[in-house]
Amino acid sequence: MSVMAHATAAQSGAGEATAKRGGWTPYWLLLPGLLWLVVFFIVPTVQLFTVSLQSQFPDYPGYYYRDVNVGNYATAFSQFLGHFGRSLFFAGLATIFGFLLGYPLAYAMAFKAGKWRNVMMICVIAPFFTSFILRTIAWRQILADEGPVVSTLKFLHVMPENGRITETAIAVVAGLTYNFLPFMVLPIYASLERADPRLIEAGGDLYANGFTTFRTVTLPLSMPGVLAGTLLTFIPAAGDYVNAELLGSDISTKMVGNVIESQFFKVPGGFPTAASLSFTLMALILVLVMVYVRRFGTEELV
Repeated sequence: MSVMAHATAAQSGAGEATAKRGGWTPYWLLLPGLLWLVVFFIVPTVQLFTVSLQSQFPDYPGYYYRDVNVGNYATAFSQFLGHFGRSLFFAGLATIFGFLLGYPLAYAMAFKAGKWRNVMMICVIAPFFTSFILRTIAWRQILADEGPVVSTLKFLHVMPENGRITETAIAVVAGLTYNFLPFMVLPIYASLERADPRLIEAGGDLYANGFTTFRTVTLPLSMPGVLAGTLLTFIPAAGDYVNAELLGSDISTKMVGNVIESQFFKVPGGFPTAASLSFTLMALILVLVMVYVRRFGTEELV
């Protein structure tokens, strides 16, 4: 009896030691990611905020000193409010169009593609093998005045003879939609691909038509992917400046990212204004994302 008691005690002691060692394993696994976030996100964000409060030396363009100058934020809102609205509006349109184009593609890949699924997947991710800037320049050629799109629209009398697409909001939104479309397709496809097909079949068994089954079964099942896809599309699109720079005009289509780039690299002493613009944009996006997730998020993601 005593031997069994000693054996049981030894086993329990070994189990407790293993549990203690295993209890630290998740924290060690989290450590590299936490260090990465601290070094490359938290520290730069704090530095960005401190720069946004600095003041310029009078009569010395390009020089500034540490201060608590909240006037930089007033300048950001008063002078560049239209750029903020334009950025959010363009990003919202790109997200909507990306969803309208990406959901049918993801649905076809998940349920209808069959042996062509891998080919379609390669076609979706293939643009990532090309530079972002080169893809945008290619769109400038496609939408040029003598390009195939404008020529076809003029031939069909949809566009006037003196009309154009480049250097307009249409070109910027088209470029944003194209460049960020894979970020919408892939999360939705992942949600649909792992959805239980028996639940979708049950809708037909209960005499629901195709649209009702999609609205009440398929779409709710794919909401985690829709939520992830819209966030992955909207957030980078709102801060993008390449599409507005290459596809838009000098004034009417500039986004806040273009102003930040100009303040950082072209305007002497523009660091505080650029930092305040960056921090304000980040705060606006964070608020919108929180509202969106609380309104449309699922228990799996929230």
